[in-house]
Amino acid sequence: MIDKIKVVIQNAQKTVKIPTGVRMLIRRCCHAVLIQEGFDGSAEISVTFVDNEQIRELNKKHRNMDKATDVLSFPLSDDGKTFDVDPETGIKQLGDIVISMETAMHQAQEYGHPLQREVAFLTVHSMLHLLGYDHVNGGLEAVHMREKEEAVLTQLGLKRNGSYYFDAE
Repeated sequence: MIDKIKVVIQNAQKTVKIPTGVRMLIRRCCHAVLIQEGFDGSAEISVTFVDNEQIRELNKKHRNMDKATDVLSFPLSDDGKTFDVDPETGIKQLGDIVISMETAMHQAQEYGHPLQREVAFLTVHSMLHLLGYDHVNGGLEAVHMREKEEAVLTQLGLKRNGSYYFDAE
């Protein structure tokens, strides 16, 4: 059973205005994923909004890919089950989510849905990465992850209305 979820959200970019309600939506997405996955205990997640240049630098530094991407996940667990625990609070540190608001806005326009829907998708996608899911190898693993994403988004009233471009690199 989930005790407490702390989602620390920072805006480190000035390119895209953060729409009203996005921070609450991100918190709802994190909570919904943890419930779906049967997470037990308390959790802390960090979410940072950046621009394309900032995410390109992070992608190059951490993944050796010199290009912008939509979202990066930095899990603090090797297996998605064993987490660092703050000894004072008992809160499990899940990791960091970094979202390029520039790319999110571009993708929202491309797919014909609101920026909020795109940010919610990227948050849910990244939360699953923090919990050990991956899609890099494609196949059933990627399909399974996509099904979990859509289940959470549908539950939140953000049902898919189109297809997504999926960069498998």
